Amino acid sequence: MRIGYTLMTEQAGPKALVAHAARAERAGFDFEVMSDHYFPWLDEQGHAPYAWSVLGAVAQVTERVELMTYVTCPTMRYHPAVVAQKAATVQLLADDRFTLGLGAGENLNEHVVGRGWPPVNVRHELLREAVEIISLLFDGGYVNYTGSHFRVDSAKLWDLPSKRVPIAVAVSGSQSVQTFAPLADAMVTTEPNAELCRDWDVFQGRTARKIGQVPVCWDPSEDEAVKRAHDQFRWFAGGWKVNSELPGPAGFAGATQFVRPSDVAEQIPCGPDVGPIVEAVREFQEAGFTDLALVQIGGDNQEEFLEFAESDLLPALR
Repeated sequence: MRIGYTLMTEQAGPKALVAHAARAERAGFDFEVMSDHYFPWLDEQGHAPYAWSVLGAVAQVTERVELMTYVTCPTMRYHPAVVAQKAATVQLLADDRFTLGLGAGENLNEHVVGRGWPPVNVRHELLREAVEIISLLFDGGYVNYTGSHFRVDSAKLWDLPSKRVPIAVAVSGSQSVQTFAPLADAMVTTEPNAELCRDWDVFQGRTARKIGQVPVCWDPSEDEAVKRAHDQFRWFAGGWKVNSELPGPAGFAGATQFVRPSDVAEQIPCGPDVGPIVEAVREFQEAGFTDLALVQIGGDNQEEFLEFAESDLLPALR
């Protein structure tokens, strides 16, 4: 299984993210994924730079690692025709190292354009049309499209990479797997769900990439790790059905006010030891994932974590 590193825009500014990307490549990670947020989950995280500008810079300071959005919502803040243009441009800048990760989005980030927040079935309809539009534009030539939600009028990508941008789609259940496996190259999900992995291969008709993500909070002090994980990542306890619906950091603060540090520590490996992280990774490997990106919680201690990853963690995982 390939091990990746998460450039989490909610917990670091743009220059820091670029520096982390270069250091993570030197540490030996196989790929790097970047979140695409307009808001952090919690005020304590404190950041939300524009992911696509950062990706352009990251493409210039790295040479080997694959880059990926994890994930972009191509339906409200961005029109899918514009997402296709951005993805093609990053692929060119990265010399064919880019994968476009797409998802149905969160109210947290998409409400800013004032279009309301539709129910999940409508969000999946929007995403399906968006994936179709992006794929057509990746084919080259002029595209006209009329769907239930989107219209494209004579669009064309004038700078197309020689290697088509792979598309990965985030899924959370059997319905979304059936919808998107035939349309995408790879699956994205954040839980070690073996059934989703099996179903994705069935509906795609081949063994495909499955890309997961797991948070960790490394620190020389276990107590400090648990404290930081609770401070910045207690939103994680809500689960996706909750996390996709809340409209802002204040909502996440209210929803998680009774989450205890011990609750967070039960879900997230915290502290200085390699063992708990290896066990968390093994769950994804046994479920059938081919790729797994680690999230180190905390914007100020990435360098220390990357040193630990280079010397101890990555050798243990491999």
